[in-house]
Amino acid sequence: MYGKEIRLRRLFPGGHRRLFSVPLDHSVSMGPIDGLERLAPLATELQDGGVDLLIVTKGAVRELAPVLRPHVLLGVHVSASTSLGTTSNRKVLVGTAEEALALGADLLSVQVNFGVPEEPEMLRDLGEAVDACRALGLPLMCMSYVKKANGGTPEEVRHAARAAADTGADIVKTNFPGSGEEFARLCTTTPVPVLIGGGVRLDDEAAFLEIVRASLDGGGAGICIGRNLFQRRPLLPLARRIATLLHGDG
Repeated sequence: MYGKEIRLRRLFPGGHRRLFSVPLDHSVSMGPIDGLERLAPLATELQDGGVDLLIVTKGAVRELAPVLRPHVLLGVHVSASTSLGTTSNRKVLVGTAEEALALGADLLSVQVNFGVPEEPEMLRDLGEAVDACRALGLPLMCMSYVKKANGGTPEEVRHAARAAADTGADIVKTNFPGSGEEFARLCTTTPVPVLIGGGVRLDDEAAFLEIVRASLDGGGAGICIGRNLFQRRPLLPLARRIATLLHGDG
């Protein structure tokens, strides 16, 4: 009964420190996109930059394991679809909590796309994954996305985040809902830690960093940002700036 509590404390140790997590699961849905051609070198650079948690697909653990450092946590993402199919918004479970734990995971990640016809099936899958994680003491993060124009209204983003939490997710990742005020409201109405995702890639690095700062000011528990981070060059200086912000060092 204490496993989940212990693992959540590793993710969120308290004080001024917020979670610096990077999802690297895009290769199933989008293919080997820019920055993800080779996982191990990217993971090494992110760890040099101060990342706390790397989230990958279960098959990608084979490449990550040899370079994963003892202090860096592992998340395993088990929702999948591809852009090659006609139902790319319909995520299905392709792994289990038991598999993730056997791979060394500190966290299971499941995605639910709200506002699409297949939403009920994804909520069912989330509920089943929650039950399995509870039995194993493994925290579950829900990547909660509203699949409507511009990522949904702030009200819809709040609804989706609350639905994910109330279905049993221990952590919710969602997009920044447009302003610091709206994000603070989202954190208030979501009873579990909230991480911001990157959303659409921003060319302006300063604007990207300002969103990170606004999320922290609004009560966010950290970030779970992929392309807006690993597709930038050079990566290492930016990762270190983000780590400084999230870890309360500056």
